[in-house]
This record gives sequence, C-alpha cells and structure tokens, in this order.
Amino acid sequence: MTNAPERLSKKNFTTIAVLIVSSFVVILNETIMNVALPVLMHEFNVTPDAIQWLSTIFMLTMAVVIPMTGFLLQRLSVRNVFVLAIGLFTLGTILAAAAPGLTVLLVARVIQACGTAIMMPLLMTTILHLVPAERRGVLMGNVSIVISVAPAIGPTLSGLILQYLSWRFMFIVIIPIAIAALVIGTPRLSTEVDGASTPLSAASVILAIPAFGGLVFGLSRLSAGVSPVNIGILVIALLCLAAFVFLQLRLQKEDKALLDLRPLNFKDFTLSLLLMMFAMISLFGVIILLPMFFTNVLGIETLTTGLIMLPGGLLMGILAPMVGKLYDRVGARPLIVPGAIILLASLLGYALILDESTPIWLLVVLHLVMSLGLAFIFTPAFTTALNPLPHHLHSHGSALLSTLQQLAGAMGTALLVGVVASTTASRLASGSDQVTAAVDGFQPGFLIGAGCSVGIIIIGFLLGGKKDLVSLDAQPAAAEKH
Repeated sequence: MTNAPERLSKKNFTTIAVLIVSSFVVILNETIMNVALPVLMHEFNVTPDAIQWLSTIFMLTMAVVIPMTGFLLQRLSVRNVFVLAIGLFTLGTILAAAAPGLTVLLVARVIQACGTAIMMPLLMTTILHLVPAERRGVLMGNVSIVISVAPAIGPTLSGLILQYLSWRFMFIVIIPIAIAALVIGTPRLSTEVDGASTPLSAASVILAIPAFGGLVFGLSRLSAGVSPVNIGILVIALLCLAAFVFLQLRLQKEDKALLDLRPLNFKDFTLSLLLMMFAMISLFGVIILLPMFFTNVLGIETLTTGLIMLPGGLLMGILAPMVGKLYDRVGARPLIVPGAIILLASLLGYALILDESTPIWLLVVLHLVMSLGLAFIFTPAFTTALNPLPHHLHSHGSALLSTLQQLAGAMGTALLVGVVASTTASRLASGSDQVTAAVDGFQPGFLIGAGCSVGIIIIGFLLGGKKDLVSLDAQPAAAEKH
C-alpha cells in the first residue's frame, strides 16, 4: 500500500478542481447542440442532412484528435496542454457565437472539438499522477460527474435558452466561464514536462485520421441505413485501423508510438474498457432514443424533455462522489454488478412499459432508476481501468479509454437509431398506424441497451472485489514486456 498522505495538498487539489470544472464545461458543450439543430436548420435555411454535420463533424474531430493526446501529454507540461485545450475551446466558442452562417459554425465546432478532445485525457492523467491509488475512487467520482451529468444537463440548458433567447446564447453563456477557467487555471498548473521527448510519427497521424474518423463517420451514416457506400467507408476505416495498430505495436517497442497499446496488457484495464464501451452504448443510445420517443410518440416539447431528464443527471452527480468513496473501500464488483442489474431493469422497463399513454411521472422514475444504475458503474469502471497502469502509461491509457468511449458512443447511436428506424418502417409497411409503429420501433432499441447491461454484469463478476492496493512501482512484469 502507498504511504502517500491521506489528504491532497492545496496545490494538487486546486489543479484537479480547475481541470474538473473546465472538463465539465467542454463536455456540456458536446451535447448542447443536439436540441438546437431544428432551430438552426430554419435559421440557416438548410436541409436536415446539412445541419446534422454540426454534430457529425464534432464527433469526427474528437475521434481523430483523442488518440493523439497521449503523445501530447508526454511532450508538453500540464499547463501548456491546458492552455492549448481551453484556448482552442474558447476560440471556437467565440467564433460559434458570432457565426454568420453554417460554414463558419462548422469551422467553430471543429475548433471546439479539438479542445474538448484534449481535456478529458488531461484530467484523467493528472489525477493518476497526483492522487494515490487508495484515494482515486473519490476523485474519479468527480470525473464521472463530467462524463455522465454534463450530457444529461446539456439538453435541459439548451432547451431553456432556446425557449427564451437566441441560439447564439448557447455559446455566449459558456464564453465567460471558459475565459475564467483559462485565467484562473493557467498560473496554478505545473510547467514540468513529465515524459521523454519523442518524435511524432507522421505515418501514425496519417493512418489515425481515416481509421478513427472513418469509423465514427461510417457508424453515424449507418443510422440512416445500410448502403454500399456506408459499408465501404467502414471497410476502409477498419483496414486503416489495422494498419494503425500494427504500426503502434512496432513503434511502442522503442517508446515512439503515437498511441501506446501496452495498457491493453493489463487485464483489469481491458475488462474495464470493454465494460465502459457497453455502458456508453447504453448511455448514448438512450440519450438519443428518449428525446426521439418523447417528441415522436408523446408529442412533448424540447424544454419538457430536458426537464424530464434533468433529475436523473442531477442524481448521478450527487451519487458519483459517494460511489467513489465506496469504491475505495470495497472495490469494483460489489458496485458494478448491482448497478448493471438496476440498469437492466430500467431498460427492460423502457422496452416493455413505454407507449403513447405513459404518464410523465413514470418517465421521470424510469430515468432516475437508469441513472442510479449508471452511477454505480462509471466511477468503478474508470478507476479500475486506470489504477493498474504504471506511470509512463497513464497518458496513453487515458487516451485509449477516451478514444474507445467515443467510438462506443457513435456505435450505440448508430445501432440503436438504425434499429428503431428500420423496425418502425417495417411496422408501417405491414399496416400499423404511425404511433403504434413508432412505439414498436423503440422497443428493440431499448432491448439492445438491456443486452449491453447483461454484458456489464458478466464483466463485473470478472473484476475484483475489495482491491489489493499496491504501489504504482510494483506492476506485473509480464505487462511491461510488450
């Protein structure tokens, strides 16, 4: 067990607090745009396909930039990476607020996404560096707030703004917060460079763009239907991904990889990574499906939809630090397995109970139950994944975790939306009315989310119970050889 002091120093606490608040703001921005797409389509007088690029291009940029953050975090100090991330995000937000048309807004979203992609790996890597293993559960609980609560609050905030103000205020309200984080945080962050200066692999960058960007783009197109073009995009992306992985395996032998894959040699990291992917498929899929159900079946307006989902997001925020404390005492399995069972029950409830007559109070209850289950999953999964990694793999482990989360979110959205659309179309073709067809269409989408919960339960049993905390220097030798 580590002999680190029980409490963090004031400097380290301030560093982590600044990064958590900044990360919350940039992740909040990721989901705030979805509700505004119909408004912006009318504002710019463009087609639904054109306006959807505001979300698609953000995901694409994130997917391409995140794999490169492991390299950045080893080459630059925490302060420089923070200034780069928040600086890009602030610049993009200012440009978005002033955008005269769709083209400029798309450029602004790309710049915002570059900053957003860097922030989460920076936050997780910094916590791993500054916090002893036996206290990381509490801090990772706060990271879970960023990951799970910000996406839940985003639709509510944007719904409120769009109800009373111009769409530009979605960005205007964020600008002073981002600038304050930049001004307050920069002088308080370390200027020390932790890693060795290694050359950038241009071939890795060239392969990463079509590999990760192509996967997200191909998956996002699949939600609209399977076609030879969409399948071709995915095949090319998978071939580039295979080449990227092969190149990283060769480069990491000399510690020159853009994204070091050695964290996958740690069993708990790999299992937790798979578990997080199942959880993100469920979370992102449901975040997309529920507003669609509320609008298409129940005819609920945007603001009400956001308010229905808000209590669940707040519950996750309240529970996350408590779950982190419990994790530090009992480990992963006693938290993840019950959480996944609760998640399974809520998703089965969505699949079997929801129809056009479902009362709003039941929607709120089901969302609260689902949020309760997710709260017991995210913090233990994050912490269990990253705890075993040695110091020199922290940044790459964080980048790998964030990359596959992004891919899982895109996969969940494409899979569940595609299933809902195809089932609804099938029911309509067989003679069902519009409402009945829509209700029938959503059922298999929620059932797929329930299936992912079963996967989480199985993996939860494979993870440890009460942890045997060891010093970060005492890592399994076998994992270091590759």
